[in-house]
Formats: sequence, C-alpha cells, structure tokens
Amino acid sequence: MNIYLYILVMAGVTYLIRMLPLALATKEIKSPFIKSFLYYVPYACLAAMTFPAILGSTQYLISAIVGFLVAVLVAYWEKSLVVVALCACAAVFVCEQIIGWVL
Repeated sequence: MNIYLYILVMAGVTYLIRMLPLALATKEIKSPFIKSFLYYVPYACLAAMTFPAILGSTQYLISAIVGFLVAVLVAYWEKSLVVVALCACAAVFVCEQIIGWVL
C-alpha cells in the first residue's frame, strides 16, 4: 500500500512542477534576463545529464576527456552529429589502445 502512496505523491509533485508555471504565468514574459535564462535551460539540463556519463563511460578518465575534447572541436567546425560521434569514438578507441599498450 505504501508504494502506491509514494507513486501518487511523486506523480502529484511532478504534475505541480509542470502545471504551476503555466497556470501562474498569464502575461507575456518581457524581461530579457528571464527570456535568456529560459532559452538556455534545456541546453544546461542536457549538459548536466550528459557530461557525467561521458566521464564514466570509458575505462580511463583521460580517454573520456580526449573523446570529449575531440567531440567539442569537431562540433565547433559545424560537422554533422554522426561525424562528431564517430570522431569522438575513434579518439577514445585510439587513446585506450595507446594507454593499454603503454601500461
């Protein structure tokens, strides 16, 4: 019985978090600061979820950092998502092979 109560409370809290801003914001938001803050929230949330997974996904931390830096560099050059992912995977693979060979 307790598990159903927990699930019901979690569903209620989740619904309130999503519903309250829509119910309370009746006017258009005109503040440039709030608009820019809301514009970047999805990117910040995605980064907060992705970055820890990047650092923990390889055998060695240095290979994860190398893969991340390669991905950032290739994305900066405005390549497609597939090219960015392939380059990052290749960099991690090569880095792990070198580390494995050295150790």
